[in-house]
Amino acid sequence: MTTLTPELTALQQAWAKAACFVILDLASSDHTQNFFSTWAAWRADPHRCEQLIFITRPQDPATFAQSFKEHPLGPWPPTTPDNHRVSLDEGHVHVLLLLWGQDLRQALRQLHAKVDAFYLSPEMTPTHPEHRDLFKSIAKLAVPNALLLTPSHHEHPTRRLTQRFLPPSPAAFRPSHRGHRHALIIGAGLAGCAAAWALSEQGWTSTVLDREAEPAQATSGNLGGLMHGTFNAPDSLHARWFRAAALLTHRLAAPALAAGDIQGQLDGLLRLEPRLNAAQAQAQLDHVGLPTDYIRWLDRDQACTRTGLNLASGGWWYTQAGWLAPQSWARWLLAQAKRRSQAQFIGQTHVARLERADLSPNAPWQAFDAEDRLLAEAPVVVVANAWDVHRLLPSHARIPRLMRVRGQTSVLGGATPGLHPPKVPLSGQGYALHLPDGRVLAGATSQENDLDPKLRLLDHQLNLERAMGLGVIDDAHTALTHPALNLSGRVGWRAMSTQRLPLIGPPLDTIALAQAQARHARLDSPRMRPRCHNAHQGLYVLTGLGSRGLTSAALAGQVLAAWITGAPFPIPSDLRDAVDVGHMTD
Repeated sequence: MTTLTPELTALQQAWAKAACFVILDLASSDHTQNFFSTWAAWRADPHRCEQLIFITRPQDPATFAQSFKEHPLGPWPPTTPDNHRVSLDEGHVHVLLLLWGQDLRQALRQLHAKVDAFYLSPEMTPTHPEHRDLFKSIAKLAVPNALLLTPSHHEHPTRRLTQRFLPPSPAAFRPSHRGHRHALIIGAGLAGCAAAWALSEQGWTSTVLDREAEPAQATSGNLGGLMHGTFNAPDSLHARWFRAAALLTHRLAAPALAAGDIQGQLDGLLRLEPRLNAAQAQAQLDHVGLPTDYIRWLDRDQACTRTGLNLASGGWWYTQAGWLAPQSWARWLLAQAKRRSQAQFIGQTHVARLERADLSPNAPWQAFDAEDRLLAEAPVVVVANAWDVHRLLPSHARIPRLMRVRGQTSVLGGATPGLHPPKVPLSGQGYALHLPDGRVLAGATSQENDLDPKLRLLDHQLNLERAMGLGVIDDAHTALTHPALNLSGRVGWRAMSTQRLPLIGPPLDTIALAQAQARHARLDSPRMRPRCHNAHQGLYVLTGLGSRGLTSAALAGQVLAAWITGAPFPIPSDLRDAVDVGHMTD
C-alpha cells in the first residue's frame, strides 16, 4: 500500500464524503505530478468526494497534455487562449485548464470558483512582497479555512488559510443549492437536453417536460446544422464564446459520432471569405495567436481541393468543426443524463404555469397544466422553452428581449441537375452540407416575427441562389424549375437574443432592481443586479441559442449547471457576464 504524503492525507480528510471538492494548483512547477498524485489518492480513498475538480494553469500545456496519452479522454483541446475542461472517471474527475493570457493575476481575476485547497510553491507566502497580490486573489477564491498545500520537504506542508473578511457574493450568485439535487426543466430541445446533461455531470437528476411526444421535435428536428467556432481579429466576446463552445462540442460529439450514436460529420468546415487574401488572414491570426489545429487560412486552390467545388475565393478552415443532426445530438445529451442520473423525460405535456409551493428553504417548484393538474415538481426549475420562456416567468422577473426568427431550409435531391455535393460543409452567404443519403441541405432564411409555417417558393429560391454562390449548384433558376428537382425543406423558429449570444442564469427582479436604482446602488455589471429571490428562489433560464444552438448548447448547459450547483464556471468571468440573463440593454 502506497504511503501518502502529509498533503495528500490532509486532502483525503478534507474531501471525505463531500459532494464536490475543488483544488487550484498555483505551484510554479510539477503540475502534472500534483494532479496525478491527487487523482491516485482520490481513487484509493473509499470516503472520497463524489466529484473532484482540479484547476491548473500549466506553463507547458503541450507537455501536460502528453502526460494524459494513456487515458481515454477523447480529443485533447488545442491550446487556444480559453478555459478547457476535460473529464475522467466517468465524469467524476474534471481538469479545468486555465489557458487564456500569460499573466497569472489576470487568470485568477477571471476565475469564478470556490476553492477548497490550493497547491503552492514553497516560496509563496503572504509576507513575500511579490506574492501579496496573489494571496489577495487566493483569499477571494477560497472557502473558509481552505487548505494550503506545499511539497512535503517544506517545513509546513499543510496549512489553513485564515480570512479576516469575506466579501459578500454579487447579487447574481445566490448561495448554491444545498438541498435535494433535482431540477425541473421546461423544454426538451437543445437547451433543455443540454441542461439535463450538464446537471448530471454535477450529480443532479432532472425531470424534463415538453409539449411534444419526443425530445427535439421543434426547430431541433432539422436534418442537419453547422457546428463551428467564430473568428475575428479583435477576438471579441462573441468569437471567444463560440470558440470555447465549438471545442467542447467537438470533444463530446466526435467519439459519439465515431461510435454511430449521433449523425453528422466533424472533419472540418470551410467559411468562405472573399474580402481577405493570405497575407491579411495570417496577420489576423498572428494578432490573436490561435493554433492551426483550431483555425487556419486556405487559399482558393486549397479550398477547392478541400471541398471538391469550384470556388471563387479562399476562406477560414475550422479544423474541429462540421455538421450535426440536431435531433440526434439533443437526444444523445439527454441519454447521457439518463445514464448518469436517471433523468426522466415526460412528453405530450403542456406546462400552463409554474408556482413555488411556499417560501420555506428548498420548497419545490411545481408545474401545472391548463386543468390545474400537478405535472412535476423539484426545488430548482430551469425554463428552457425558447421564446415561450416569458409566459412562464413571474410578473416581476425580467430577461432581455428575445426575437422569434423564422428559418426555412431547402433539401435538394441527389439527382438535381448541376448539383455538386460538397466534401465538407461550407458557409458564406448561406451554407450547404452533404447529407448521408446523397441529398444536399442548403439554408437558411432568417425573418424576424414571421409566423408563417408553410414552405415558401421564394425562400427556396433564396437558398438555391446562395447555394449557387457557394458553388454547390450551377444555376438556381434551372434547378428550381427542373422536374427532377425533388425539392423539400423545413420551417422552424429560433429564439435569438439581440446580442446573438445565449441567455443564462437567474432572471432580474424588477421590484428589487427599482429599489436598488432608487438608492443609487452599483448596477453597471450584470452580476451586481438583483435577481429573483425569496418567493422565486431556484428559478433559472436557459434560452436564446438562436441559429447556433448546435455549437452553444453544451457549454451553455455547463454554465447553467455551475450557476445552480456552485461548481467552478467553465469560462472566464467576463465571458460569463456576456451570456448572463441579467443584461438591461433591451
